[in-house]
Amino acid sequence: MRPQHPWAAVAAATVLNLPLGSIYAFSVFLKPIEAELGIHRSAMSLVFGLASVGFTIGMLLAPYLFGRMSAGRLVALSGASAIAGIALSAAANGLPLLLLGYSVLFGLGGGAAYIVAQQSVNMLVVARKGLVNGYIVGLYPAGAMVSAPLFGWANAAFGYRTTLMALAAVLVVSTLAAVALVTHAGAMLPRPGASGTQGQGRTAIFARMWTVFFVAAAAGLTVLSQAAGIIAAYGGNTGLALAATTAITGAIAVARLSGGWLTDRFPVPFVAAGAQCWALTGAILLTLFPVPLVAAVALGMVGMGYGFISGATAGGIARYWPPEVYGRIASRLYIAWCVAAVTLPILAGHLFDLTHSYGTTMILAGCGNLIGVVVALGQPRGPVGGIKAAA
Repeated sequence: MRPQHPWAAVAAATVLNLPLGSIYAFSVFLKPIEAELGIHRSAMSLVFGLASVGFTIGMLLAPYLFGRMSAGRLVALSGASAIAGIALSAAANGLPLLLLGYSVLFGLGGGAAYIVAQQSVNMLVVARKGLVNGYIVGLYPAGAMVSAPLFGWANAAFGYRTTLMALAAVLVVSTLAAVALVTHAGAMLPRPGASGTQGQGRTAIFARMWTVFFVAAAAGLTVLSQAAGIIAAYGGNTGLALAATTAITGAIAVARLSGGWLTDRFPVPFVAAGAQCWALTGAILLTLFPVPLVAAVALGMVGMGYGFISGATAGGIARYWPPEVYGRIASRLYIAWCVAAVTLPILAGHLFDLTHSYGTTMILAGCGNLIGVVVALGQPRGPVGGIKAAA
């Protein structure tokens, strides 16, 4: 039997997902791209929204290649797509090429790479799966926390095109490292089989998890994609907006790790409902006190609520389904992330163009969180269908 090295799979996921997580620092590019290409906020929201669609399609397609291509080859292919997409975005002279590069190529490659890395880890790691899956989903906002201030500095010093080309170069290095690490890990990706959402009550579980993830992601992605713009709309200066964007992504990274860790110790529905309550509190605070500093704190709470849900969802999949189908179930649940990205964030951009305010958006986000509390409490408290919780 081929030697297996779980640590290498986790390392591969780390070096790959950190730079891919720069998608969550997209709001730093809003003003410079809008100014140079002459496009509106709603159009920039569309770029982010369709990039989320691309990521989701990439995640959905990747499991169908499991067992037909090695993990290393899949990572190389998906990394090449992401690199080409960022390079094309740097050269884009209008919205169509920006959509093709960032939304399509970068999105497809990033999504496929993410799910390959996540499946590889779940095939090899047998203990504390909530914690390790929380760590994996936390890498995206952690990457954004690092990239946001770097992007802001590079945009001001060299322009956003140079910043994007530097990101492409980083992706080249990270993809090569990830290919080597995931190959050394020795994970055998399972061929696609029967649907893992069916049987033993799992269809209802899936529907509830999908809904809970959707309402949290709709609010959280609005914050992640437009944090800098939202802070500015509430009267914050550029420094506060950039600092808040960095802090929010860091808080979300910690929340994702914590959400997964909490599912190792508490029932998934309690963790998920608590996360929705936390985000709802943030939305209420900002509605009642629409000032810059409160906006920064409240947006952090909304983002953290989404982060807790992301970690709890990743841990919940490991609790409710066997590891062989983890990638397929995760990719289908992430459709909720995709739908969320093309609904409230785009609507928020449109409402801002009309009213120059995010007030209505925050009310809608809070209503979604309230629904999430109710739905989350209907999930099972323990493993189902004979699946045992990892120690």
